[in-house]
Amino acid sequence: MRLDEVIAFRLTDRMRKPASKKRSAPPGLAAGDDESARGRLLGAATRLFCKNGINATGIDAIINEAGTAKTTLYKLFGSKTNLVHAVLETEGRQWREWFIGAIETGGGSAQTKLARIFPALKHWFGQERFYGCPFINAVGEHDKDQKQLRAIAMRHKKTDPESLAHQLALLIDGAIVAAMVSRNPGVADTAGLAAGSLFGPSKLRRPKRTGEAPAHLVAV
Repeated sequence: MRLDEVIAFRLTDRMRKPASKKRSAPPGLAAGDDESARGRLLGAATRLFCKNGINATGIDAIINEAGTAKTTLYKLFGSKTNLVHAVLETEGRQWREWFIGAIETGGGSAQTKLARIFPALKHWFGQERFYGCPFINAVGEHDKDQKQLRAIAMRHKKTDPESLAHQLALLIDGAIVAAMVSRNPGVADTAGLAAGSLFGPSKLRRPKRTGEAPAHLVAV
């Protein structure tokens, strides 16, 4: 699911349907909740990558955290790079499921749902284990010419640059980074005030398009 399908309630019918799965807590902590070796490795890698960074986290630290053998990691994922990709894909999916659930709960109009975005983010920012956006972090700590991680991030972060979703997503991304740096959940309130100018009924319609524009990187 593209991010514009997650955010732009008035621009897609998909978002008018109840979320298929609602998560009561923000993502980033529960990847691999099952007791399988794959689940434990994903959970351990997620926690360590988010807290310490991908480059700073070695295979030994992951298998010690997961309580598995090194051969098991390589059998299941083949390499650390493949494990990184699996963690990012899982985190992206779980974040969207949580986000949709947070703003769909209770129903209401499109404007009501839009107004829930930044309070939901504030709750996420206040979590002890909030470490920011895994995609921003992954691209930020690697060589900027690294194409694989950038491609994964782009799949999760592209929107129509002329849509309301794109404007909101830029504010979301900025709030995520500001909250990670400042450790102040209140930045979500400031971003919410800025987003308020986008919520008028006339702003909820998709602007006319003058031609195809490339996708842009935006929020998680």
